[in-house]
Amino acid sequence: MLWHGYLLGGTGSNVYTRALAREWSRAGHEVVVFSQDRHAEEYDLGGARHVRPEIGPILPVFVLDRYEGVEARLLPELTHEERECFVEANADALRAELPADLVFANHVLLGGPVAAATGAPYAVKAHGSELEYAIRGNADLAAWARESLARAKAVFVGSDHIRRVLEEVVGHVERVHEVPPGVDVDEFKPAPRAEALERLVDEARRDTTGDERLPDPGNAERFTEFFARDEPTVLYFGKLIRNKGVHLLLEALRNLDARAVIVGFGDYRAALEQVAPPRTLFTGPLEHRHLVHLLPLADVAVVPSIFPEAFGMVAAEAASAGCLPLVARHSGLQEIAEGLEAAYPPEARDLTSFATGEVTDLTAKLERLLALSPDERARLAEAARETTVERWSWRSVAERLLQPFN
Repeated sequence: MLWHGYLLGGTGSNVYTRALAREWSRAGHEVVVFSQDRHAEEYDLGGARHVRPEIGPILPVFVLDRYEGVEARLLPELTHEERECFVEANADALRAELPADLVFANHVLLGGPVAAATGAPYAVKAHGSELEYAIRGNADLAAWARESLARAKAVFVGSDHIRRVLEEVVGHVERVHEVPPGVDVDEFKPAPRAEALERLVDEARRDTTGDERLPDPGNAERFTEFFARDEPTVLYFGKLIRNKGVHLLLEALRNLDARAVIVGFGDYRAALEQVAPPRTLFTGPLEHRHLVHLLPLADVAVVPSIFPEAFGMVAAEAASAGCLPLVARHSGLQEIAEGLEAAYPPEARDLTSFATGEVTDLTAKLERLLALSPDERARLAEAARETTVERWSWRSVAERLLQPFN
């Protein structure tokens, strides 16, 4: 049983959930996925069954977003009774599906308490968002997390950075295993430019548009016009909140002869649009079905976060698609940079990362990457792709997560 308290599309932990469901199902396991997604049939879960627990009117979150049919409330602001009500509602849904060999809970809170309440063997995946945005500095939540993890058969972290953050925030935890998130290397792969553009436009024509969690209206036409000419292109995709550092990227682009595509949603979008240089296209959030075709159209994908990240999944996806990643050198992002550096030729190893928060360094690295000859860029892209397949494919990740129980 795979429990996730949120949706199955969009952000990293959502993608993580459906990827594990798909890979475990394909490996022959019977998998039941629990989430709050009202449209689970739209996703490939590899044959896994989906259950949406009835949780009542409140959904505890780490960063405020809008969710269909529920009121999103920050976890630290919930009362003890509201937290317990959420845990019990989810645990009821899981207990109805017992027996199970393993309950795999996404997020320490509230996944750990939900899994513990089932009475079944369980493991917990810790994510940076909950540790940094909700639990850090909150003694009550830290104690609850520590109690839940103490009984887990295994606790998984995506990077050495998150292992250290977990210890800082929650305290010492036993049976911790480091397994990075993964990339669908069969979906994220290089493609000829004309083919990628045609498929991207086709996907955009299929879009349902509406609120901020959906793609912007008119993307198909705007993609067609934007990519009519082959020009140096920089891509960002992720949340549009200040901690993601997108404003640094936009500042760097003012000094470069390059255009940009900014993908995502969040409360910082309006401010970013005001400071964006000309030739910047905002698309709203896009799904993997768009991104697998958008990435081959970009030369560089920048991850400019100024806040710690558990793992640079978006950078690994870019590398898999042959789009050169450039990340801020800190936390889990640094581990991505180091993995790529090992495969790059010596003269290009410093082109995987830039000093955190330093626009000057970001600008210089982007300028060098965009100035590479087609052959030089192709060699780096091939090395990045090979590294991703070897280190970060979902199949290998899914297998490693079950090794402690074999």
